[in-house]
Amino acid sequence: MRTPQVVVVMGVAGTGKTTIGPLLASRLGVPYAEGDDFHPRASIEKMTAGVPLEDADRWPWLEAIGHWAHGRAGLGGVVSSSALKRSYRDRLRAVAPGVVFLHLTGDRELIEDRMSHRRGHFMPTALLDSQFATLQPLEPDEAGVAVGVCGSPEEITARAVRALDALSDTPA
Repeated sequence: MRTPQVVVVMGVAGTGKTTIGPLLASRLGVPYAEGDDFHPRASIEKMTAGVPLEDADRWPWLEAIGHWAHGRAGLGGVVSSSALKRSYRDRLRAVAPGVVFLHLTGDRELIEDRMSHRRGHFMPTALLDSQFATLQPLEPDEAGVAVGVCGSPEEITARAVRALDALSDTPA
């Protein structure tokens, strides 16, 4: 029997991390944690005002997510985090070495359209360009998979489960 993975659902704002994360957790039979809940209030206020976060703003957030993931090691879990830069993912792995990344991908037009239809979220569409400018896709030496966000949430989740299964079947 496989040890349950801790999966970090990553990607730019609007890719569906908050939609796909809980669906994936349900499919895997593990708990889900919303990455936005780990942000300090000051960071949420900054983003709400349309000001991109700096790396110094992100470190405490990434540490908190990493600690949650570390606490789920061997038990499994799914947590969302933009994890846009390699250095952010390295920070998460430093705290929770066994995490696996699920990178939700889509083109700018699709993501902007999705963001323009959501209500009540602190991340404005105006910050989308900064998200794409910051994004460093997973590198070959990083444990993870990329899945496109075209289709229904159920279709995306099914592709994610298959990709993660294939990844865990790959020898290290």
